[in-house]
Amino acid sequence: MKIKIAAFGREELVQRMNDYVDNQEDIEIIPFIYTKPVENIELIEKAFMCDVYLFGGAVPYLFAKEKIDKKRLPAVQVDFDEYMILTSFYRLKNYHNQPLNRISIDVLENVYVDEVVEELKMNSEEIYTYSYGDEPILDIGKIYHHHKTLYEEGKIDYVLTSIEEVEQKLISDGIPTSCMVIPKLNLERAIEKARSTAIVNKSKSTQIVSGFVQVKGFDKISSKKGELLAQEMLLKLRQILLRFGQQTNASVLTNGENQFSIFGTRGVLDHISSHYRDFPLLQEIARTLGVPVDIGFGLGLNAKQAEDNAKLALETCSQSEESSCYIVNERKETIGPLGVAKHVDTSQLYHALIHRARLNNELSYNFIDFINLRNNEPFSANDISNYYQVTKRSAERTIHKLLAGEVIRVAGEEKPYVKGRPRKLFELTL
Repeated sequence: MKIKIAAFGREELVQRMNDYVDNQEDIEIIPFIYTKPVENIELIEKAFMCDVYLFGGAVPYLFAKEKIDKKRLPAVQVDFDEYMILTSFYRLKNYHNQPLNRISIDVLENVYVDEVVEELKMNSEEIYTYSYGDEPILDIGKIYHHHKTLYEEGKIDYVLTSIEEVEQKLISDGIPTSCMVIPKLNLERAIEKARSTAIVNKSKSTQIVSGFVQVKGFDKISSKKGELLAQEMLLKLRQILLRFGQQTNASVLTNGENQFSIFGTRGVLDHISSHYRDFPLLQEIARTLGVPVDIGFGLGLNAKQAEDNAKLALETCSQSEESSCYIVNERKETIGPLGVAKHVDTSQLYHALIHRARLNNELSYNFIDFINLRNNEPFSANDISNYYQVTKRSAERTIHKLLAGEVIRVAGEEKPYVKGRPRKLFELTL
């Protein structure tokens, strides 16, 4: 399957990226073209189906950085380094016939300019460098006024900027300006880094699942029925859990007198996802033991996070006197109770699928089965892909139709890998 790289840049730059990967069968560039870098704040929301986010420079990356950090997205930016400064100086001197003095330049970090100036034995006093990398908020207007003021004060003859928007404003004011051009080498390195990042993310382990199982009110049962019967009950529970562990490739351990822990990954998660409505483990335990039990599952990107979330899920079980099972995911969202069927108005849903999302009969019936199977819990495009046994792209097309018809809406996101982009989660609007 191809690696999808979301490319954020101006049209010319994204085309250069496409040209580089044109003959590479394992990479696909998904273009997100902007006219102003600030547009990336919204564009990044549209790239949720991509494997890695590639920004054509520091400025578009900085505008999107808050969302990147918040969502822990796998992002790569084209390097703004000494080689870019050096090639920009070369173009300035040979293409624009501008001496390398009395110039103003804006960069991510001035250290790169300083190193090139020192290497070329240039007069640093005649080069005014504006570094915006450490500023809490990137203010393009401030950078523009910095260059304009220097020119109006007669301190410079030319501006070399890294921001197209600044270039356009200065040129409209009649100030000699040119924008740095990203060297081919930097562009190719960024694409290769994006490819490597996506490959590493895809090879990471999936979510870790931790679970706790205990008999509700065990001490009262033990005092009422006797210690021997109580221990026999725990032995039966352990045997059920060991079979569950074999079925899902999970480990089962005894935590104490009346608590068992389950530790697994994909096998457990797949089992849970396939049995939201009729959780067999809960039914088997209740039927065999004849007493209510609590089951709490926690999802996490590491064992500690999964265990903490499982404890939260187990606490939720205490709100009911009946047997219950809950899940708390890595975002601290509680799902459940499992094994309790949620009502879905299939007639209303079918009508919406046919008339609003414009799905055919077969897809509509399959989607209704899918929703019922998952007990109307939030789902991702990946869930649809697995259920329908279709490609991810085909699943994404179905998602887009459902969104366009307002049959579903974005409910949140899940993060199935240690590193990498989260997946969008959807829920019915009906």
